Amino acid sequence: MASINLIESFQDFKDAENIDRPTLMKVIEDVFKTLLRKKFGTDENFDVIVNDQTGDLEIFRRREIVEDDMIEDDNMQIPYTDAIKIEPDYNVGEEVYEEMEVHDFGRRAILAAKQTLAARIGDLKKNNLLKKYAERVGEIIAGEVYQIWKKEILLLDDEGNELILPKSEQIPTDFFKKGESVRAVVKKVEMRNNTPIIILSRTHSSFLEKLLEIEVPEIMDGLIVIKKIVREPGERAKVAVESYDDRIDPVGACVGMKGSRIHGIVRELRNENIDIINFTANQQLLIQRSLTPSRINRMDINNETHHADVYLDPDQVSLAIGKKGVNIKLAQELTGFSIDVYRDVQDEGVDYDIDLDEFSDEIEGWVIDEFKRIGCDTALSILDLSVEELVRRTDLEEETVKDVRRILEAEFKADE
Repeated sequence: MASINLIESFQDFKDAENIDRPTLMKVIEDVFKTLLRKKFGTDENFDVIVNDQTGDLEIFRRREIVEDDMIEDDNMQIPYTDAIKIEPDYNVGEEVYEEMEVHDFGRRAILAAKQTLAARIGDLKKNNLLKKYAERVGEIIAGEVYQIWKKEILLLDDEGNELILPKSEQIPTDFFKKGESVRAVVKKVEMRNNTPIIILSRTHSSFLEKLLEIEVPEIMDGLIVIKKIVREPGERAKVAVESYDDRIDPVGACVGMKGSRIHGIVRELRNENIDIINFTANQQLLIQRSLTPSRINRMDINNETHHADVYLDPDQVSLAIGKKGVNIKLAQELTGFSIDVYRDVQDEGVDYDIDLDEFSDEIEGWVIDEFKRIGCDTALSILDLSVEELVRRTDLEEETVKDVRRILEAEFKADE
C-alpha cells in the first residue's frame, strides 16, 4: 500500500497543538470520509485508519463477493474472479477487505483534503485556546514580553500562545523590556476575525484581589473575605476586608508582620499605596475608615441621599482629599456615598471663612488651582499654614505664596 503522510512530524504536531488523540483521529476520519463520499457517493463500507505516531493514513474498502454476472454496484460488490485474485480461499457471499491506494484519488483531491485537515485542526486549536482562557478569566498568569508596541504589548505564555496587554490596562509607571516576565490577570477573551484574543490587565481590581489571595493564606482559606476593592492604578487602592473568625484580625493578617505580606504586592503594583480597612455595616464608621490616613472630627450623614459632610482639622483636609483628589474619590467609590470635606475651623476671633474662588479677580486661576490641589480651597486653610509649608507642598514660588497671603489677610482686616 502506498500510504500518504498527512503531516510532517505528525507526533510533534499533535503535541504542539495540544489536541487529544481521539479528537484528532475523528477530525482526520471526517475529512477523508468526506473525500470518499465525493468520489463514491457513500463512506459506509470504508474504514479510515491513521497511525498517530507516523501520520500514515490507510483506507480499507469492504465489498461483498458476488457472481461475476451479478454485479450491481462496483463500490459495494466485487466479482468472484477478482476476489480470488486477492485471496484464493474466498467464496461468494463473503466480504473482501482491500486497501485503497490513496494516490488514486488524484493529486488535487489529496491536496484539498490536506488543506481541509489543516483548517479543521486550526479551528480546533482556536476553540481549545478560547475555552482554556475563558475558564481562566480573573486568574493571574505570567507571560514573556515578545513585542512592544505603542498601544499594547504582546506576551507569550508557556505554550507560545499570544496574549495582549493593552496600554490602557497597564499601570502608568509600568515599563517592560523584551524577554521580561510579566504578571497580569486575564480580563476577557474575545473572537476577532475568527481569532481568539486574550486580553490581560494589571489595572483591574481583580489583579490586586488575586495578589492578596496569593500572599494571604487566610483569604485563600476563606477565613478572610475581600468585600470590595477600588483602585486608582499606580496611585492608591483601598481594600475592605472582613473576618468570619473573631480570633483573626483581617487588617493585620493582610498587612503581615512589619508589612511583610503587603510589601510584595506594593512592589508588583509599582509602589501603589494600599489601604486595608476593616469592613463594617456601620456607614459612618466605614466612611471614617475609608478616608484614612486622615482623622475625622465629626460628620453629618444623609442615608436617603447617600451624602456625607465630613469635618476635619485644617491639617487633615489635604490628607482626606489626597493627591489629585484620589483619596476622597476612592472613599466615595468604596462607600457608595458622595462626600464633602469641610474644615472644622475654631480660630481666635474668626467665626467665618471665605471660599478661595471669591478672590479670582485678584489671584490668578492657576494659582488657585494649585492651592486646591493640596486641599486648600478657602482663605483660612491657607492662612493656617506657614509660607514654608505652602511652598513645600505646592509648585508655587515663595513670593507668589506671600502675595496670596497678603491679599487674604487684607480681606479679613478690612472686614474687621
